[in-house]
Amino acid sequence: MQGHLRVLVAFFACVALGGCGVLSGKIRMDAGSIPAPPPAIVATSEKTPDPSPSEPASDPALEAAAAVAHPKDPELTAALADRDDVVKEEYDPWENFNQKMFTFNRQVDKYVLKPAAKAYDVVMPEPWQVLIERGMNNLRFPARFVNNLLQRKWGGAGREVARFLINSTAGIGGLFDPAGQYWGIEASNADFGQTLGKWGLGPGPYLVLPLLPPLTLRDGLGLGVDTATNPLAYYTPFVWDGLGLKAGDTVNDRAINIDRFQGFEESVLDMYSAVRDAYLRRREQRIRE
Repeated sequence: MQGHLRVLVAFFACVALGGCGVLSGKIRMDAGSIPAPPPAIVATSEKTPDPSPSEPASDPALEAAAAVAHPKDPELTAALADRDDVVKEEYDPWENFNQKMFTFNRQVDKYVLKPAAKAYDVVMPEPWQVLIERGMNNLRFPARFVNNLLQRKWGGAGREVARFLINSTAGIGGLFDPAGQYWGIEASNADFGQTLGKWGLGPGPYLVLPLLPPLTLRDGLGLGVDTATNPLAYYTPFVWDGLGLKAGDTVNDRAINIDRFQGFEESVLDMYSAVRDAYLRRREQRIRE
């Protein structure tokens, strides 16, 4: 437990020092952020399945469930499909605390984010929502590129560079995806939590915090490092500018997936366990792959 506490302290220090990104700029749970939006209040806006050839195919109904587990990480879809095969381990020693935080995040979604997303959906047509999401995702290129290099995924790093250059020019700042649609250059998602796992660092306990995606202690450290690579943290140096951008991105994501998210809420009895099991299984798969 002392080891866990030391890692937890390091996690908070890493987030706080992440290029002033949490307070002065913007983070982004993908496999993707005031801090990143919570798992239960943000739905992923990805419109395409994970491009990696080794990844399982997506299912529309399960994509909404994956959205609960991690913002902008539809790769968790496959994990939710067969989450009953998860090896039961003592990976959730702080379950009582996590349950309370998960409930809090769900209430924020119900009474704040969801009403805002519905109003936004009325005034902003869905095609424009997709363009906004693509543009924001294009700006997250540095974290994906750096982590591909750290994991020695040279092909993935090359694809990320090619996609960024093509989509930033021909795609008008990333609003469109000609790299994928016309040249077949698919994304290679990677984050520093995954990098730490590939380097041999264990996940540590599962953790849910207010207004954050689900985490392990290892992924919390990774989140802090990825935050520092977000260019918006440096181009929007003031707190309110960063918060405004984050709020807009969050509402946009929620509006895109409002129907699918609603279907998941109505079909799952124990959402906390579904999200936890899917998240832990998917992160393990990403590291093994």
